[in-house]
Amino acid sequence: MRPERVETDGETRYRFLGVEVTRREAVALALGVVALFAIPDVTRLSDSLQLSVIHQGLLFGFAAVGLNLLLRHTKLTSFGHAAFFGTGAYATAVLAKYAGLQSVGLLLLGAIAAATVMAALIGALSLRHTGLYFALLTLAFGQLLYAIALGQSALGGSDGMPIRPGPANQPLLLGTTFEPAVYQILTYYLTVVVILVGLFVMYRITQSPFRNALDAIGQERTRARFIGLPVRRYVWAAFVISGVYGGVAGGLYAVVRQYVRPEGTLFFLRSGDILFMAILGGFRTLVGPLIGGVVLIFLQDVGQDVTEYYEFLTGVVLLVLVYGFPRGIVGSLRSGGVVSTRLGQLRREPSAVADWARSAVRTTERKAAESVSSLRIILFGVD
Repeated sequence: MRPERVETDGETRYRFLGVEVTRREAVALALGVVALFAIPDVTRLSDSLQLSVIHQGLLFGFAAVGLNLLLRHTKLTSFGHAAFFGTGAYATAVLAKYAGLQSVGLLLLGAIAAATVMAALIGALSLRHTGLYFALLTLAFGQLLYAIALGQSALGGSDGMPIRPGPANQPLLLGTTFEPAVYQILTYYLTVVVILVGLFVMYRITQSPFRNALDAIGQERTRARFIGLPVRRYVWAAFVISGVYGGVAGGLYAVVRQYVRPEGTLFFLRSGDILFMAILGGFRTLVGPLIGGVVLIFLQDVGQDVTEYYEFLTGVVLLVLVYGFPRGIVGSLRSGGVVSTRLGQLRREPSAVADWARSAVRTTERKAAESVSSLRIILFGVD
């Protein structure tokens, strides 16, 4: 099967399996796929690059891809998406320990089923509200699940649960056990395949009439109702889809780590991480949340190796990224983005750096003055 060449608005594009891209996008896509599969070999070149860190970043980034469907199209912000990540992870652990399932495929199917049910239930109870109330409800449900996992001895309490089923003491890939190093690489490749399939599915969703309906709902719900859209049903479907992505990521996380704990999977800070990954990478793009996941987890890991004040260091770096890449890393780097525009301006006029520096100083001074004014109002009630 060969790509079909089409002309769209005077531009040559190529269509393959329903994906339509320009030549430049096709090259970037091919390089991205090659890079994903080459990561295990690249990490052997430097001790500072660890496969487990990049793998973990991809998994949380995949959960952020699901959250991005809500954030980008329905304009809903969820502060409880770790609920679905943790549901997938704990479903895998429960099935391994109490049902004796050993196959990675069956464990992942169980994670998907559990996350789907959980997302359907939380969505039905939360989507009656929008804005801040919706965000707080998702946060509350996420913390409720965290409290359940923390307080139930059957789920291991604060110690968590191992995923080491059967006499092999390890989930089985293709019915076979492997050495730990081989298992790590094989589960990474499994994650890459799942991510590519998930990105393809998400791309088809965002190119469908369903996406158009979500955009209309995100722009103006009342108008969407007037034109006959079943608003709550559409948003509920989007919420469930985003939860499934979180459940898949959580199930893979459990299979890879072979251990789950409430703090690492269900705690509300994980929800914050997933949300920030989507924004950091570029929530208006498809792969941005994935890149944001790798960058954030990598910064946290490297920061811990560099200094005991790694949280401060990570915060400073993230502030630089947010201000330097206002549309996210991918959104700012792509053609027509802020970074590519500035680089083109710099090539034409190198003296523009001085103007940018003066503008940055003025903006910093203005924001500092606004912060001082806000603090004065909070403390003394007057400006």
